[in-house]
Amino acid sequence: MNPKKIILCPNPNRDRGMTATKEAQQILKELGFRTVVCSPFRDQKDGAFADFDVRPLQQEMRSADLMITFGGDGTILHLAKMAALHKLPVLGINMGGLGFIAELESGELEVLRRLKDWDFQMEQRMMLDVAVIREGKQVYTNLGLNDAVIREGPISHVIHLKIASDGHHLADIAGDGVIIATPTGSTAYSLSAGGPVVEPVAQTMVVCPICIHNMRFSSYVLSPEHTLTIELERNGRKPVYLFVDESRGFSLKADDQVVVRRSKYAMKLARLTEKSFCEIFAQKMLPGGLSDEK
Repeated sequence: MNPKKIILCPNPNRDRGMTATKEAQQILKELGFRTVVCSPFRDQKDGAFADFDVRPLQQEMRSADLMITFGGDGTILHLAKMAALHKLPVLGINMGGLGFIAELESGELEVLRRLKDWDFQMEQRMMLDVAVIREGKQVYTNLGLNDAVIREGPISHVIHLKIASDGHHLADIAGDGVIIATPTGSTAYSLSAGGPVVEPVAQTMVVCPICIHNMRFSSYVLSPEHTLTIELERNGRKPVYLFVDESRGFSLKADDQVVVRRSKYAMKLARLTEKSFCEIFAQKMLPGGLSDEK
């Protein structure tokens, strides 16, 4: 039987000198796995990956069995779309900030030895299909793990949005914008905007306004069976942008429709520990947890 192939995908801005990547590669080599190193980003500086032979990511994903990332949750978000399209499970090593999506911390690399028998759990994380319809034609499409955000541009101003669910009116928003988040994204921008914390393996969509003027409306938690349509109202020539998982903003026009629904694709996250989401959230976010240690 051919050995399992594992892609090591380090963020060179996080794993400086490739220290963690080298340690992980040695452990996986001892276990009999085949590894390749790929860059998560394009146009990296020469020498950013030490002496590793960096292979093309898209090409290597076609025949890989697992991808291990070294960085923060941002690195995983950047790779989520490609991983989902290739149905490739991801295991994150957190070398960034809070790290809600990553499975292990940088000091827990020995836990990788649990991959030996290839008997580990897999979490399915819901994703969003996001499209922009302009004059009856689809002019933008994307796949997101965390959220779709509609907000004002570089000039601060109130924007007006009309939200419908399956063609029925849901809410009118006047404020800085709105976040449509998955359960995974509920602990990201949505949480900062006052949205609810949702268990990441749940199947829901969170509609969370950003700095809304109508204080009677906080947020909605909806079934993933709904299709949401967001339209711009009374915004004139004021710039309004769509962002999917912190991607480059897409400029919206007055009559555009942003359509958001649950995707048929899902992110697969490998789990090697028994850590529960509640335990991780308590450690990293609540008073007395890791976020207070410094």
